[in-house]
Amino acid sequence: MRTGLDFTSSRIFIAVVEQGSFVGASKTLEIPTSNISRSIAQLEERLSLQLIERSTRHMKLTQAGQLLYTRVKPLLESLEQTEAELTSQQIQLKGPLRLCIPNEAGPRLLGTAIADFACQHPEIKISCITNLSGFETLREDLDIAVIIHRGKLDDSDYIASHLTTIPCTVVGSPALIQRCGLPSHTTQLQDLPCITTVNALKGMPWQFTLPSAEFSTVQVNEHYRVNSGELALKAALAGVGFAILAKVSCQEFIDDGSLIEIELELPAAPLQLFAVYANRQYLPAKTRVFIDFIRRNVMNYQ
Repeated sequence: MRTGLDFTSSRIFIAVVEQGSFVGASKTLEIPTSNISRSIAQLEERLSLQLIERSTRHMKLTQAGQLLYTRVKPLLESLEQTEAELTSQQIQLKGPLRLCIPNEAGPRLLGTAIADFACQHPEIKISCITNLSGFETLREDLDIAVIIHRGKLDDSDYIASHLTTIPCTVVGSPALIQRCGLPSHTTQLQDLPCITTVNALKGMPWQFTLPSAEFSTVQVNEHYRVNSGELALKAALAGVGFAILAKVSCQEFIDDGSLIEIELELPAAPLQLFAVYANRQYLPAKTRVFIDFIRRNVMNYQ
């Protein structure tokens, strides 16, 4: 059933009653007097009732106007209180924050940063799980899923906020290079033993960055497939095959000669760290502050 009442006209009516005039309501609400008068007239027309008796000197509520004021006033106050509480929740750094980070790299990349954030914001109650599912985890009533991705992100209904870029490189052990030779072109990797992923990074082909900043994909020889960067590193050290690894995870082995960095005509595409969250008009302050904190600090902990 359609009603003649709405929030705006009710608010104007209450202001007119409490200020005792259209002019007073106009000043309180910062609305032109003509708009105040028009709103009251339209409200009376919709209700088919006279609410205010007007004269050149004063105004007086009719019986219907008094009833409307008595009933609407507490409803309006309740709505305003609800709005204030919702706004307060929106800006306060408190309450639950539910996170999901990647199984293996997540704790190594983000563990210290998340702990420091928790220390700085004790009123935020953090719940953090690990998972490789990425976007799918947002269906499980989470606020943020941190994902690692290489290449172009697929279109989705979620917002992906970039956190940091993690440089990567192709490496191989001295024993592997002695056995298979030293590649100099990405196409050679199609015939050489390579370590690839099962479903991490969606099991995507190896990707390299073109001068145009676009990505070139290479279907390498999938000699050994794993679901873990740590397993890929161990396999590369053992000479199982060539691997694309985050430089931060393998630099010490390059420095001591256990791995050799392979220089190809194109650089390996970096890994990208994203904070993914549901598409919403207003992002809660605790979520926004967490994302900003991780973006500023994540690489300082490596």
